[in-house]
Amino acid sequence: MKPIFLSPDYLSEKTMVAAPTDLAVISIVDDGFTVDDGVGMNYYISGNESIDRFGRNETCAQCGVRPAIKLDAGDEKKLQNAKKTGRTVTAELGRFPFAILDSTLRQMAEREYRAGNLTETGEHFTICGEEYPVYGLGAKLIVCLRVKEGSSNGYIKFSDGTLAIGGEEVFIELRPVRWIYDREKSALVCCNVLFAGLSRAEAENYLLGDFMKELLQESSIKIKSGDDYRIGEHDELSLIRSYVEAGIPVFIHGLSGDGKSDRVKEIDPQCLDIELVNETPETINGRAIYNETTKEIIDIKPAWLVMLERICEDGKLHILFFDELTNATKQTQSIIFKIVLGRFVNNRWPLPENARIVAAGNDRSESTVSHDLAEPLFGRFAHIYIHTTLENWMPWAVRNRINPYVLEFLANNSLYLRTPYTGTESNADPRRWEMVSKALYSSGNDFSLLAPIVGRDAAEAFIRFFAARHELASLGNYSDEDIARFSTAVKYQIAQQCLCCPASDAESAKLLVTRLGPEFLAWYEYIMSMKAML
Repeated sequence: MKPIFLSPDYLSEKTMVAAPTDLAVISIVDDGFTVDDGVGMNYYISGNESIDRFGRNETCAQCGVRPAIKLDAGDEKKLQNAKKTGRTVTAELGRFPFAILDSTLRQMAEREYRAGNLTETGEHFTICGEEYPVYGLGAKLIVCLRVKEGSSNGYIKFSDGTLAIGGEEVFIELRPVRWIYDREKSALVCCNVLFAGLSRAEAENYLLGDFMKELLQESSIKIKSGDDYRIGEHDELSLIRSYVEAGIPVFIHGLSGDGKSDRVKEIDPQCLDIELVNETPETINGRAIYNETTKEIIDIKPAWLVMLERICEDGKLHILFFDELTNATKQTQSIIFKIVLGRFVNNRWPLPENARIVAAGNDRSESTVSHDLAEPLFGRFAHIYIHTTLENWMPWAVRNRINPYVLEFLANNSLYLRTPYTGTESNADPRRWEMVSKALYSSGNDFSLLAPIVGRDAAEAFIRFFAARHELASLGNYSDEDIARFSTAVKYQIAQQCLCCPASDAESAKLLVTRLGPEFLAWYEYIMSMKAML
């Protein structure tokens, strides 16, 4: 097993563009072109060359490393968690400082680090020529790194969307490294640009020296299942389901349109959804009425509790879902706290035994009326932070029969899954694409209905994408002189048309894109690889 630079002959077969790890982004000074919103990074390949997201480039000053590994006989047995997506097989091998520590643990890690309480593992990783100790935080292994200063924007953006300024210390978690497995060539190609900030000679020395030893070293902190316990793998949905089954209240954090309520309803289609922004303390706690005949004050059970009791009559677990809890007033939040704490409403009516509590709230950056949860209320929940990506949204969309036009457009244009909210025009998000799907189904696929839902830019991109299908007849009829006269925009339009070709014309389409130039071929192959993975 020997690490090597990615060789040019792989570039025609494997994805040319590779997203950088958070470690790579931290360790290189971004000149405004090196990293583009996590889409790609210039990286070294074998020989004396480098590559960027647009094709070959021998003069790139700043590069990362996307290593490859040549396997010897029997090395395949060391691969774990192999997955096949289309014609691509990936597998895990080793671990490396990979991604920013989960947001729920960052404050804890920083506090323990400052106090000197992080567990020392005795391990280290060599990063950009410097050794960094590896610490244990519960079951996680982390390293503390300082963000490179001097980036053009003054800050960097991590894979989870959070930002850090130059000079700031951050914690990077060690995670399994996933590789594209090429059986024919007995080789692995890293799915990411793994690290950066080294010259070619320094990177080569590291690959041939400490890289494999550190990649494959076993941790002194053992994290594995035992005879009486297990460590499972969970996605967001299975985590919510596990806590619901255990009777632990759950709070779901996420952006608007991320599908928080959809996840709850997928677990319990009969869940009782209470949007707290529309409720008052009286509607939550019940009303008190004075009976003039008996001279008594009578408490009337709230309507939602009556509905919940009826739902729970079947004896199955059912969810009481408090939506938009962060938008509720402090007074309403205090009432919810008592319900979560004691499972009683107004201190007198118990919740059904088989009722489970789940709450949700949007990010504060999206709402001027949102409030932080009071610490006692925050502490009563297990907190799950969801982030909807095309990869985890698409399976849901297929199961829920989202319109095929929507699926095909987003599979080729993932940046439009969510567009920025401006306050003056509609923007796109996963929930709004579901609305688009409904509008298309009901109207017989009338594309003029899109703009009021997802905004003008997304709607125009949607229409342009499918209008290109009608021009496919002209593919392959361009002379070299025609192509030389085309503007960059026209070349991208032609490459876009080639993406829509039927499989029978795929070879001709790729040949045409190749004639357009390496920049367009790189873009075409990246999109095709994304389609294959989905």
